[in-house]
Amino acid sequence: MKLQPNEKLDIKNILKDLDKYKPRRRGWTWRKGTGEHRKIGDFEYYDTAENLEQSQPLPGGHYFNEMDPQPQNVITTEIASGRFEDDIRRMRMAAWHGADHLMVIRTAGQSHFDGLIEGTPQGIGGIPITRKQVRAQRKALDLIEDEVGRPINYHSYVSGVAGPEIAVMFAEEGVNGAHQDPQYNVLYRNINMVRSFVDAANAKKVMAWADMAQIDGAHNANATAMKAWKVMPELMVQHGLNSIFSVKCGMDKENICLSSVPPTAPPAPCMRIDLPYAVALREVFKDYKIRAQQNTKYMGSSTREATVTHVLNLLISKLTRAEIQSTITPDEGRNVPWHIYNIEGTTTAKQALVGMDGLQEMVEIKRDHGELAGKVRELKERAVLFMEEMIEVGGYFKAVEEGFFVDSGEYPERNGDGIARKIEGGIGVGTVYERDEEYMAPVTAFFGYNNVEQYDKNAIDNPASLIGGCSLEDPDKIVYIDELDENDNVNVRLEETKELRETTKIKPEMEWAGDGIVQTTLFLPVDERTAEFAAIEVGKKMGLEDVEVIHKEVMQAAEGTRIEIKGRVPFTIDTADLVIPPKPKVMSDEEIREDIDKKPMKIVAGTVGEDEHSVGLREIIDIKHGGIEKYGIECEYLGTSVPVEKLVDAAIELNADAILASTIISHDDIHYKNMKKISDLCREKGIRDKIVLLAGGTQVSNELAVESGVDAGFGRGTKGVHVATFLVEKRREMNK
Repeated sequence: MKLQPNEKLDIKNILKDLDKYKPRRRGWTWRKGTGEHRKIGDFEYYDTAENLEQSQPLPGGHYFNEMDPQPQNVITTEIASGRFEDDIRRMRMAAWHGADHLMVIRTAGQSHFDGLIEGTPQGIGGIPITRKQVRAQRKALDLIEDEVGRPINYHSYVSGVAGPEIAVMFAEEGVNGAHQDPQYNVLYRNINMVRSFVDAANAKKVMAWADMAQIDGAHNANATAMKAWKVMPELMVQHGLNSIFSVKCGMDKENICLSSVPPTAPPAPCMRIDLPYAVALREVFKDYKIRAQQNTKYMGSSTREATVTHVLNLLISKLTRAEIQSTITPDEGRNVPWHIYNIEGTTTAKQALVGMDGLQEMVEIKRDHGELAGKVRELKERAVLFMEEMIEVGGYFKAVEEGFFVDSGEYPERNGDGIARKIEGGIGVGTVYERDEEYMAPVTAFFGYNNVEQYDKNAIDNPASLIGGCSLEDPDKIVYIDELDENDNVNVRLEETKELRETTKIKPEMEWAGDGIVQTTLFLPVDERTAEFAAIEVGKKMGLEDVEVIHKEVMQAAEGTRIEIKGRVPFTIDTADLVIPPKPKVMSDEEIREDIDKKPMKIVAGTVGEDEHSVGLREIIDIKHGGIEKYGIECEYLGTSVPVEKLVDAAIELNADAILASTIISHDDIHYKNMKKISDLCREKGIRDKIVLLAGGTQVSNELAVESGVDAGFGRGTKGVHVATFLVEKRREMNK
């Protein structure tokens, strides 16, 4: 099975024979071709990776022959819609835009379960993700990475009291990376400390065997502390604890990634605070990888605000080091995990990083003196002192019990608002037991004592040989359990959207196939509270169902408020009923210029009749707006309200190749009547077969314009390149 760029990904094909699927590779993959200069298009790049075989360039790529440079950083996007069949489609979109680290958070519409999902190993504090989901998405990614020509890393979370079991399932199913941090379980899920670290030891051992990249969760202190910029020394301690623990459990340092989040965001002076932290972190943990994530604590529902913070964070990544660049979107503030925001976050990262290519060749951090040097040293000293006091009080568990962590005082200051957990408390307390001497575990990637030498001394390094290999070596030993819920499963959901997948009918969608969701932006000249409820009524009167306000922003207290609403449309559109005119042909800029260079072209233009509108025509002509002048076409602009006779006489006098008539006013079809007058007058004066006649305006239809006697009509959305292309092609046709 091979994906075709213009064909939809068939979910049913992915699900077919899923019980027989085996992952074709395991382990994390970094981007290839980094560290070398690369010529792409007209430019030389210093900090890129190999190009994709197929991709979706940035919108601005149109001006650079659709080139699509790929930065050297692995780029992450988090997908969390709760329906894995729709997430697969989103994965494909993200991969085409340059993402190669796809983090899947959940199957259901929440991030953590307190119970146990039937048919899965997921339990308390763990993320609800099933084997079926993992297998279907990894199978789909095999196809998607063949399509774009780059390995794609698939990622989820090893957390909760079933962490080791999750790690085994991930190793079996070809998951390439995972979050794993026992401190996260302790601090944020109140899982017993001893249980959390014992589970983590086993999970990390399995992840090491599978060559997974591990990302820690220290950054969560940024989002939890009352004043995130105060916990920077503690963050370094958390990173240190998890990193060395991972090494002791058998992980390669190359696969250990610190999840770094800049602690502040504008309007705070974030660069002065965040850059020293990034420098200190990179220097202390130089042997490990960095996964840079955007700050979400101060993110609201404004896409603009989120994007500005994202770009500032990307600048820090560029100036310091970030092997993995994560992207966070306004999903955090809106609770709208939509396709478009995954793509916007990905393209923001790609655009900013490519735009900053080679920055370090020109800009140097003032590391050895000044404010930066002092702050870096201070952060390191505070982190060391924090660690020393933690040891003095009796170690990590005791420090947590005394509320050392996520305290919003900058260490050694304490505000007494830290998270405190009890050593003899929390979920899973008392569930860790010392193994009996006879305990025997003939399985791979086992942490600790497994007592196999009494059966075969040669099995010490390969315990699973005693049973002919465990499920890690022999996938046939895996018991595949399909979904057990009769009402909420992928087959039921696919049946509900069958019409939209198998016919020509479509609905707008933001998150799930056929969800019918649309988003609308309004400005209402009232206060924020009034605007919110007025916007809901506007949405209802527009015919939307389930209308909600997802963003509100005061422009000025007395003058008005910006509101964004979402709602559901109750109808479908049948594309078979649409009348779609052919897409205007567009020549490359180079081809147009070459033609004009060989044979210069002159046009006369004006707004005809009693029409005083000039903006549209000037945008078609003026070089400033990308008009036809930029191709070397000589333009004689006659102004507004130009009589038809004057336009034709000027064309004769100047020996022009074409007349461009702009007409906005359309009452009594005056715009088409003027077109006919121009054509008739050109015939009367004997030049009709020697000149190209074009007319344009917001109310102009090409079909009716041609019926009125001109060669082509250009309506709303026309650009200079469309007109220039037609002029060149029409002149070639006339000269045959």
